[in-house]
Amino acid sequence: MRILVATDAWHPQVNGVVRTLTSLARSSAELGADIEFLTPDGFPSIGVPTYPGLRMALPNRREIARRIEQAAPDAIHIATEGPIGWAVRGYCRRNKLAFTTSYTTRFPEYVSVRTGIPDSVGYAVLRRFHAAASMTMVATDSLRQELSERGFRKLGFWTRGVDTRLFNPDQPASLDLPRPIFMTMGRVAVEKNLDAFLSLDLPGSKVVVGDGPQKAALQQKYPGAVFLGEKKGQDLTSHLAAADVFVFPSLTDTFGVVQLEALACGTPVAAFPVTGPKDVIADHPIGAIDNDLCSACLRALTMSRTTCRNFALERSWENSARQFIGNLATLQPSRAPRPARRVAGRTAVPN
Repeated sequence: MRILVATDAWHPQVNGVVRTLTSLARSSAELGADIEFLTPDGFPSIGVPTYPGLRMALPNRREIARRIEQAAPDAIHIATEGPIGWAVRGYCRRNKLAFTTSYTTRFPEYVSVRTGIPDSVGYAVLRRFHAAASMTMVATDSLRQELSERGFRKLGFWTRGVDTRLFNPDQPASLDLPRPIFMTMGRVAVEKNLDAFLSLDLPGSKVVVGDGPQKAALQQKYPGAVFLGEKKGQDLTSHLAAADVFVFPSLTDTFGVVQLEALACGTPVAAFPVTGPKDVIADHPIGAIDNDLCSACLRALTMSRTTCRNFALERSWENSARQFIGNLATLQPSRAPRPARRVAGRTAVPN
C-alpha cells in the first residue's frame, strides 16, 4: 500500500508529531507499506506570531495537486490541521477522494493560552475540518471520549509507540547534580505548563531539556533550575536515563510520546491526571498522577525502574504502525485521479 501523509509539522522541528510520523514511516516499511510525506518543504512560509521561531507554510493549490498526483497514493492521511492539512483536505474534497485525519495537538487550548480566544471557537473549526474525513484517529480512549462529547464523529484508535532500541537505560549521562534529579523534556513554551514543575518545592535538582520561546524568561525566574538545551539521539537517551523522575506537567498534550521514551529509559513519570498521562500511566506502577504534582513526583521516586522498562518494551512502533495501516485498509482507499509515474524528489525520512 502506498500512503501519502500530509503534515505541517516536519523536520527540523523537534516535537511529538514529527517523532511519531518519522517512526511510523520506518515501522510501516517493515510491514510492506510505503509512506511518503507532503510537507512544508519547498513552499514559501511566514513566521507565526504566537509561536516564536516557528514558520507556517503557504501552499498553493496547483503544487499541492502536483505532489499528490505524483505520489499516486492508495490512501491519504492528513496529520495536522495547518495550511498543508487544509490544502490537502480541499484537494480531496474537490476530487471526491477518501482520506483520514488524526487529532494530535490541542490547538484550541494552545491558541486560547496565547491569545485569549475561547477554545470553543477552535473546536468549532476543528470539528468542521475532521468531519470530512472517513476516520479521525486518536491516541487514547480518554481523548476519544472527550472529542465525542465535543461533537466529533467517526473516531478511530491509533496508539503510539517507542523505539526501545534507541531509548534504553544502558548509558546514563554523568550529571554532577544533587539527587534526586527531576527532569522534564520538550519545547520550552507556555503551553507546556513548565511553571507548574519549576515552582515546586522538591529535594535535589530540577532539570529542563529542550529549547523554545519561554526559555530565557524561565531561566531568569527560576535560577535554581538547570537548563540543558536541546538534546537529540543518544545524548537525549542518556539524559533521560540519568533522571530519577521524569516530570510531565503539560495539561494540553493529547498523548505525550516522551512519557514512553522516559519509561523506556527506566525513568518513572510524574504528571497531572489529564488525557495522556491517565492513559499511559493509569494504575500501572510506572509513575504517579496527581493534582498535587509535588506529591506525584515524590511517589514516582519509589517506582521500580525495571518495571518502567518492561512496560515500554510492550509498546513498540511496529504495533502502532500495524494499527495505523489497518485503519486505512478498512476504509475505501484513496485513488489519485491522474496517477503519475513516480519520480525522484520524494521527501525522505531522515535517519
